[in-house]
Amino acid sequence: MFDELSQKLDSVLGRFRQRGMLTEPMIRNGLREVRRVLLEADVNYRVTREFVERVQERAVGVAVLKSVSPGQQIVKVVYDELATLLGDEAPAIDWSSSPPTIILVVGLQGSGKTTTAAKLAHRFRREGRDPMLAACDLQRPAAVDQLQTLARRIEVEVHAGAPGGDPVGVAGEAFRRARSSGKTVLIVDTAGRLQIDEPMMEELRRIKSELSPHEIFFVADAMMGQEAVRIAEGFNEALDITGIILTKMDGDARGGAALSMRRVVGRPIKFVGVGEGLDDLDWIDPKRLAGRILQQGDVVGLVERAQLVADQGESERLEKKVGEGKFTLEDFLTALKQVQRMGPIEQLVKLIPGMNRRLPTAAMDPKRMKHVEAIILSMTPEERQHPELLNGSRRSRIAKGSGRSVSEVNRLMKQFKEMNKMMKQLKRMGGMSGMIPN
Repeated sequence: MFDELSQKLDSVLGRFRQRGMLTEPMIRNGLREVRRVLLEADVNYRVTREFVERVQERAVGVAVLKSVSPGQQIVKVVYDELATLLGDEAPAIDWSSSPPTIILVVGLQGSGKTTTAAKLAHRFRREGRDPMLAACDLQRPAAVDQLQTLARRIEVEVHAGAPGGDPVGVAGEAFRRARSSGKTVLIVDTAGRLQIDEPMMEELRRIKSELSPHEIFFVADAMMGQEAVRIAEGFNEALDITGIILTKMDGDARGGAALSMRRVVGRPIKFVGVGEGLDDLDWIDPKRLAGRILQQGDVVGLVERAQLVADQGESERLEKKVGEGKFTLEDFLTALKQVQRMGPIEQLVKLIPGMNRRLPTAAMDPKRMKHVEAIILSMTPEERQHPELLNGSRRSRIAKGSGRSVSEVNRLMKQFKEMNKMMKQLKRMGGMSGMIPN
């Protein structure tokens, strides 16, 4: 997410950081580069101009603090203005005091609307709510089947209409069923088209009138860039949407839509889709997202992702074994699998402050994770429990069994010892509970 934009902004701001003194011409030249980077990322030109003007006004007049270099002050100004551009305050969901809370999901066909509806249900269920899905996209072939398949995976109930039926009537039936069965959230997947047309909007207006939803989320394909912003304006004009969900942010999206939406449409981005998995839906906090864009990491986001996927029983068991000094290679493999469930390692590294700059791309190769797993699984149960048994002949046998080299086996054992030592130190410092999700 924002990879290219982050790298280019970091390069420009890096030149600010390196200077012990900044003059007004230096600031103007540097911000000219920032403007170019934003335009290349497909940020709306008016939004870009206003952003650069605000940064320049603050940067030129900023007071020089003794403890902070001028360059760092410029970076702080850019960070603050990015957060403001994205909405400044974290948006909230308008939960109803009288369940169910009704969420209408709208958007064009192909934007990822149906999958996003299921992702929302999955997220809310993990948060302790009891959601139900309503399949009201009765125009697109197999749309109902797609939602039902996703719902089975996340164990969420679906109220579905017959293809070609009346989506307004189905929506009303879904609401009554959700209310009578005590559901706390009703997520309504609606039909889309290849482009905005009046029959689609009229259908959505009728569903809105029938349900009086608490939230109307417009789902936009981030890869459409400024076209997505224009379409969002059309949906907002017709339906008065309450929030935006950007999908495909893990693809080749340049980030311009995300940085333009809040300012142009006047509605907050509440979630972004960062992958195809049903866990890959991130809640948006403008300040944390600004930190990610400027490669400052997002530790809170990392912890939230860990809490969503971590096995609490396994985490507690690992913590206990570390405390007892009995952390084995089997435990190492368990911890590795928990990390893998959190998502691609290259995504996780970006959430750790400073790590994205220091860690080479090769170190983030998911294949290496698989190689580690293959090496450990090639050991006998006794060897995994007692790594000290691994002499030269055993390591040679493990290398052959896993299809890896002896040097890779040796490197893994060295990493295991270093990790074991580090975890013991963290335990003594009282920081273990923060490192292992619980």
